Amino acid sequence: MSKQSFGLIGLAVMGENLALNVERNGFPIAVYNRSREKTDTFMATRASGKNVKATYSLPELIESLERPRKILIMVKAGDPVDAVINELKPLLEPEDILIDGGNSLFYDTDRRTAELEKAGLQFIGMGVSGGEEGALNGPSLMPGGQRSAYQALEPIVTKIAAQVDDGPCVTYIGPGSAGHYVKMVHNGIEYGDMQLIAEAYDLLKTGLGMGAQELHDTFSAWNDTELASFLIEITADIFTKMDEDGTPLVEKILDKAGQKGTGKWTVESAFDLGVPIPTMIAAVTARVISSYKTDRVAASKVLTSYTTGKYEGERTEFINAVRDALYCSKICSYAQGMALLAKASQEMMYGLNLGEIARIWKGGCIIRAGFLNLIKDAFGRRPDLPNLLVDEHFTRSILTKEKAWRTVVMAAAQIGIPVPAFSASLDYFDSYRRERLPQNLTQAQRDYFGAHTYERIDREGSFHTEWTK
Repeated sequence: MSKQSFGLIGLAVMGENLALNVERNGFPIAVYNRSREKTDTFMATRASGKNVKATYSLPELIESLERPRKILIMVKAGDPVDAVINELKPLLEPEDILIDGGNSLFYDTDRRTAELEKAGLQFIGMGVSGGEEGALNGPSLMPGGQRSAYQALEPIVTKIAAQVDDGPCVTYIGPGSAGHYVKMVHNGIEYGDMQLIAEAYDLLKTGLGMGAQELHDTFSAWNDTELASFLIEITADIFTKMDEDGTPLVEKILDKAGQKGTGKWTVESAFDLGVPIPTMIAAVTARVISSYKTDRVAASKVLTSYTTGKYEGERTEFINAVRDALYCSKICSYAQGMALLAKASQEMMYGLNLGEIARIWKGGCIIRAGFLNLIKDAFGRRPDLPNLLVDEHFTRSILTKEKAWRTVVMAAAQIGIPVPAFSASLDYFDSYRRERLPQNLTQAQRDYFGAHTYERIDREGSFHTEWTK
């Protein structure tokens, strides 16, 4: 009896869509879900008439697959992944390949890789971006682990990934947890992007009093500029959706943002590696402070201010300035993300190709954007580029728009609209371009109260001063 080419565990929407994607691209698939009812429903509806085999136990799943077995695990990150792996291990044979397609913490991926290698098994930690639609029609895939395991999967993943002008949106990322680390940073950049867009929306809606139609028109127009991206496109769409009473649905949504942890993990890793990512930190902080809804409502009645929240200057100029500020801030957000990837690659020996990572983000994923081509080209010109800000194209772009960027941040402060990510991005730009920062005073203070010593600019060595007589 012929066997299936691929196995999948976990039939939530992402799992179902990936299963259908694999089957549609010519690879017979076997599926398993802990709930039999879920499997039966999938087989009777979306998988009906397709080359999908339902299995109702892990031994049955294993028996249905050709060797080496290739099994994608699509369950909730954390303990559920370990539970599935522990059940599978006694059933598998050497060279079988397990793939974790969830948003697992990279430390967990390293641990699982080591444990499975001891058992003679291969493990791939694969970031999957694109949401439900991407999973079905072509996501961006970020697989890390043994290169031999990737090579065995390559005929499948290159077919199911999103396809762009220069190839499929998948590549071998690197050993161990490289794939999940890159997906984590992708999500950190996503946090930054979303917060920056939210701030632009606030400036236009609150500052200029724009209604839904004008917001839709503005973001649609921006999507034909250097800001062209999936997130700008869906933002324009959101403003067209009306509630039952005919008012914009977005205005009925509670202003408390959720998060699943990848943004926080990115921030924690950046601190561990000593890489500044202030835009992403601002984005995570903004989501946290949004959760204090009750406190904010109470504070709004007490912390009154002379600021009006309304911009009184020339309207069209301000709209264009917000667009330019958004683009400059976006450059800084990506510059921080790529710098973090470069440092992680060095410290964890991932061997990341940053230009290729930018390429596979061009399609399928949430942060897909036209200017990723420019990032790919920047690292193509100079693979050791220390920061996107010093690439000739991005230097020119940001200096051209710098005045508008400062105008927006100043205006926001004057009228009382918080723009933490815009401000953090501008601070990053100003700090990175400064030859001398005031941390000489910080070092003097540290030496004063803790004898931590300091270095000098005019001679080598470590110095300590008795600051009091």
